[in-house]
Amino acid sequence: MKAHHPNAPKIALALAGGGPLGAIYEVGALCALEESLIGINFNRLHHYVGVSAGAFVAASLANGMTPRELCAAFIESDAGQGVAFDPSWLMQPAYGEFARRGLMLPGLLARAAWQVAVQGKPLARALESMGPVLPTGAFSNQQVHTQLARLFSGKGRSNDFRKLKARLTLVATHLDSSEPTPFGRPGWDHVPISQAVQASSALPGLFPPVEIEGQHYVDGALKKTMHASVALDDGVDLLICLNPLVPFDAVTHTASDASQATRPRKIPRIVDGGLTSVLSQTFRSMIHSRMELGMKHYASQYPHTDIVLFEPDHSDLELYLANTFSYGQRRHLAEHAYQQTRQMLRARASVLAKQLHGHGIRLNHAALDAPKRQLLPSMPPATRLGRSMVQLQQSLNDLSDLTAPRLSGPSH
Repeated sequence: MKAHHPNAPKIALALAGGGPLGAIYEVGALCALEESLIGINFNRLHHYVGVSAGAFVAASLANGMTPRELCAAFIESDAGQGVAFDPSWLMQPAYGEFARRGLMLPGLLARAAWQVAVQGKPLARALESMGPVLPTGAFSNQQVHTQLARLFSGKGRSNDFRKLKARLTLVATHLDSSEPTPFGRPGWDHVPISQAVQASSALPGLFPPVEIEGQHYVDGALKKTMHASVALDDGVDLLICLNPLVPFDAVTHTASDASQATRPRKIPRIVDGGLTSVLSQTFRSMIHSRMELGMKHYASQYPHTDIVLFEPDHSDLELYLANTFSYGQRRHLAEHAYQQTRQMLRARASVLAKQLHGHGIRLNHAALDAPKRQLLPSMPPATRLGRSMVQLQQSLNDLSDLTAPRLSGPSH
């Protein structure tokens, strides 16, 4: 690891989880932050912390992939970075898990029959012993490990925590103790980064626990939402946090709709969305309240660190209605996250300018105020000419960014 310049501010990035939707939001938001903040390089930070879906994004950034390159690979499925993300990776049935559990079935059935016929136990009690036959996950996430290992084996990248130029911590939960495991920290840095991402994102019920050296690990968000203290304990000067999932404020959204007769009110009340809407609101509220407590703790325990949190607006119906595990609308949702983050930066410009100024960062007003700026073209370019036009547009955007310091003037 390269020595950190003694006079340079130590900046860390903490990324929470949220399934494929969470990763899509973080990629879109990071693209907006990258072009809207002058003086920060998201590939040269002091420390990256990732949990669940955020582990994938954090590991990619620490490996030198820019937010735009992440967008190309993850949102556009462009194989230019070595591996194009394929959503089918996450939809392969966990055949191995089904087979292992299925082998238990004859013995457990015989045991249940013995308990009913000989011991006289009620059938319901006897069926309780059949629990171990149920698979611990419906889908296999082995391809996450396999494909990321390929991605991180490319030139200038590494699948070894110890060979990275920056600190990377990917947090999973040790299943048997329910304690967080910080892969990448001393004692845990020999585990391949790709396998740590697999473990950190193994949501119970959806994916089986990941076995590493005889121990089993599941999603890192089970214990904490952000795990930002891992970076704060390093004594960083600035911590930037991204949290993709927030509870939906239907009251505020309905009130704003009342003044806009042309805007449809799809969910004036959470209950109108049915069971999935109620469960989504419950899940989001639980993890967000836990994160809020954590942020208050960070502010009091680390008073010398500036902490900046970016997350969706609580009245953002677009992100709330999106399926957390859906990948089909990734282009639309990434663009939405990109534009919403730009809007948030404009709205918080004066406060953010003060928070970031001491760390050598200022707002790129030229990029923020460009009304037609987009993350993605309206349709995926299907021809060589189309792709060339997209590259030309990106080059023009980059040129605008390079001239921004002279155009935007000092931050205020």
